[in-house]
This record gives sequence, structure tokens and C-alpha cells, in this order.
Amino acid sequence: MAGEVYFPHDPAYEHATTVFNLHGAPRPAAARTVRTLAELRDVLAYARTTCMPVRVHSTGHGAAAAREMSGSVLVRTEMDGAVQIDPVRRTALIPAGTRWGAVVDAAAPYDLAAPHGSSADVGAVGYLLRGGVSVYGRLVGLAANSVTAVDLVTADGELHRVDADHDPELFWALRGGGGGFGVVVAVEMRLFPARPVVTGSAYWPVVHAAELLRRWTGWAATAPWEVTSAFQVLNLPDVPIVPVELRSGTMIGVAATEVRADDAPSGLTELLDELRAVAAPVVESWLPCTPAEVVRAQLGPDEPVPIVGDHLLLADLDERASAAFLAATGSGSPLITAELRQLGGALAVPDPRGGALDHYDARYSYLGNAIPDGPEATAAIEKHCAVVRAALAPWDTGRTAPTFVESWQQPQRHLDPEQIDRADRVRTRVDPTGLFRLDASPGTTMLR
Repeated sequence: MAGEVYFPHDPAYEHATTVFNLHGAPRPAAARTVRTLAELRDVLAYARTTCMPVRVHSTGHGAAAAREMSGSVLVRTEMDGAVQIDPVRRTALIPAGTRWGAVVDAAAPYDLAAPHGSSADVGAVGYLLRGGVSVYGRLVGLAANSVTAVDLVTADGELHRVDADHDPELFWALRGGGGGFGVVVAVEMRLFPARPVVTGSAYWPVVHAAELLRRWTGWAATAPWEVTSAFQVLNLPDVPIVPVELRSGTMIGVAATEVRADDAPSGLTELLDELRAVAAPVVESWLPCTPAEVVRAQLGPDEPVPIVGDHLLLADLDERASAAFLAATGSGSPLITAELRQLGGALAVPDPRGGALDHYDARYSYLGNAIPDGPEATAAIEKHCAVVRAALAPWDTGRTAPTFVESWQQPQRHLDPEQIDRADRVRTRVDPTGLFRLDASPGTTMLR
């Protein structure tokens, strides 16, 4: 250890720079994992003394979307303390570095649920402050709208509780404004009453792709808000985590989560009846469960891997758009997954209590991902991502969802110019020396 930070080749440095997406592994000049306010203040003092910019992460799931970190001090937040549930107010206080699995487990005994994503291993705080499209998103809206308070340490080492009554302008900017305001050490969020849930997926051979997509988009146009679903084109690897039936070439998948409404027809059942009329699925895995089980029900890697991909927010898809999507992502594509995720519902409704990012004016999110095994594979994947982007350009809204962005070099835009200017004014006020200026997400600031 040198001073208050660690340097390359030290085991503590390697832990502090560990990320889930190995393609975005950072190599800052120095790094430290902090678990207490005292440790955090030590790192900030070091950075101020050495005039080194400060960068922040926790689990590193969004690492590839962050700017390059050479010359910076990286703070990894793994704050001490457990999730605190207030069952009367229906809130959770979440220390930075806490993963969604811990939040869900803490809320479950009180019959409360949280707007988490599709993985128990993702850090809750970063997900919330960058928007968050939950598996319940069409019912409950953008996850950032559930944030009720933020505990923030600014460049001078001072701790601030920020909420609607205490610096509301900073509270607005922290929720989707792109970061670069300080180090968030905890977030308080609203929970919602747990209800019975059905989640899972079904898979078909690619020969049925066009008709399945036509029926899925037709259903999605008027789908009930209780269902959030995705249409997937899959070229899955031959590994044990993948069912053997899905390793024999390109497959089509539909994944969905439905919060069951009392005495109402099931929108998920309606969708599945439509799709099963095309052909019987090769594999189905629908699980009636509690919200506590949903976060661990999704198929995906549970160990860090290199991920290369792209993302767009799309307007409504007509037959031409569907054909373009299938042609660009089907057989021969290097993408392991190419997904159209259903938006709309509460995700499209502005929240009067929300922050800089409180809704999406888009019908679908496109995500395409692959796992390269070397530089040549990376280049081929990136080239194909450009092909898909060009094919979908007529339906591209020009916007992106921060939690889906896979590269800091890809176009990123979720704020209007007026919102960017407003967030920049907040940054200048709370961080006048620019200690955190490089920690703002690309496309969310005009500061240099």
C-alpha cells in the first residue's frame, strides 16, 4: 500500500478493479475498495492532493460503458452494513455495493418487492441511478423513479442526505443525470407489495422466426402492463448452463414476467396461446413463484465474461423492421443473443417525482451481445454490430438506456440538451474543482 490507495500488481488493486464485463476491465493509475466513510475520505484526500480525477464503480456490470480510466483513482464501493427494510414506509436503505439478490431477500419476509433487473448479481445502486428497466418495468415504471433519497459524499469529503426536500436539484440530477457528482454510499427506495408472479421462457427453431415475431409484436401493441416480455434470437454456445436442446443452431426465444392481476385474464397466457399456435416450443420453463424467486430465474452467465455488443431504443416495429431485424441477427450472426425487449406501459409515463431520466419514449429496446475469444473475434462482432445498427436505423429513436449500453464508444443519449446543461450546472456547483468530472457518462455532459 502507498498512502491511501493501491497500485497495479497489488492484490487489493486487482480486487478493486474487478468487473463483470471483462471486455471493459479498467486499468486506473490507482484504486481502492472502500467499506467505510473514513476509508472513502482517505481516498478523496489522496486524489485532491495528487490532482488525480476520481472514478467510481461497485460490481462493474456497466464497466464497458464508462470512459477509459488511465491516470485516475478508482473507488470501488462495498459499503459496510446490511439492507434495512422499513415495512411501514415500504422502503429499503441499500448500501452501495449491495447486489439485487440481497435486496430481494431482505424485502421478502415483509411481502414487499423491488423493481430489479434480470440478475441477482447486479449492483442495486448503480442500476437504480442509471435508470433501470425492471422485469416488472411495464407495471411499475423506471426503477430510478422509486429512489426516495441518496446519501452522497462530495469532493470535500462531506456526507449529504439528498432528497426531494434537501437539495432537490441535486436529487433530480443524481437520478439519471449521468454521474460525476460524488460518491453515492447508499440509496433509499420505495418497495411495492408483492403479488404472485409467473416468469420463464419458451424456445422454437429459427424456421418459425418470422411468424413468431409477427405474433409477438401484434400482441405487444396492446399488451397489459402486468406483462414485460422480450423476443430473442439466440446462437447459444455448447456449455453446460445451456439446455442441450438449444445448442443445435439458431433458436428463437420469448421470455416474460407477469405480475398476476386479481380476477383478470392473463396476458401471458394469451401470448403463449398465440405463439404455441405457430409451433410447439422445443423447451418451456414457466415458473409460478414469489417475487423473491424471480431475480434468480433467468438464464445467464454467473461468472465474469468479456461481452461485446450494441444497443438502440426503437420506435414501433412494422413488417419491414421485423424482417430487417431477423435478417441481421439470424443464422450466421456472431451474436449470442439479439433481443427486442418490450417497453411502453408505465415505462413510457413521465413521473412527476422523477429525476433527469424518468421514462422512455420508445416501444422496444434492442440489445445484441456476444462473447469474443480474442481480438479478431472482437473486431468481427463489432463489425456485425454496425451491420445490425444500419439495418435498424429507420426505426432508431436516437436514444439509449444507460443500463443497456455496452461500450463507452457507442452513441449514448438519454438526455435532452437542456437536461444536459441543467445537470452540468449541478456538477459545477457540487464539484467546483472537477474531481469527478471524468466519472460522468459519455453523452451526459458538456463539461471538459
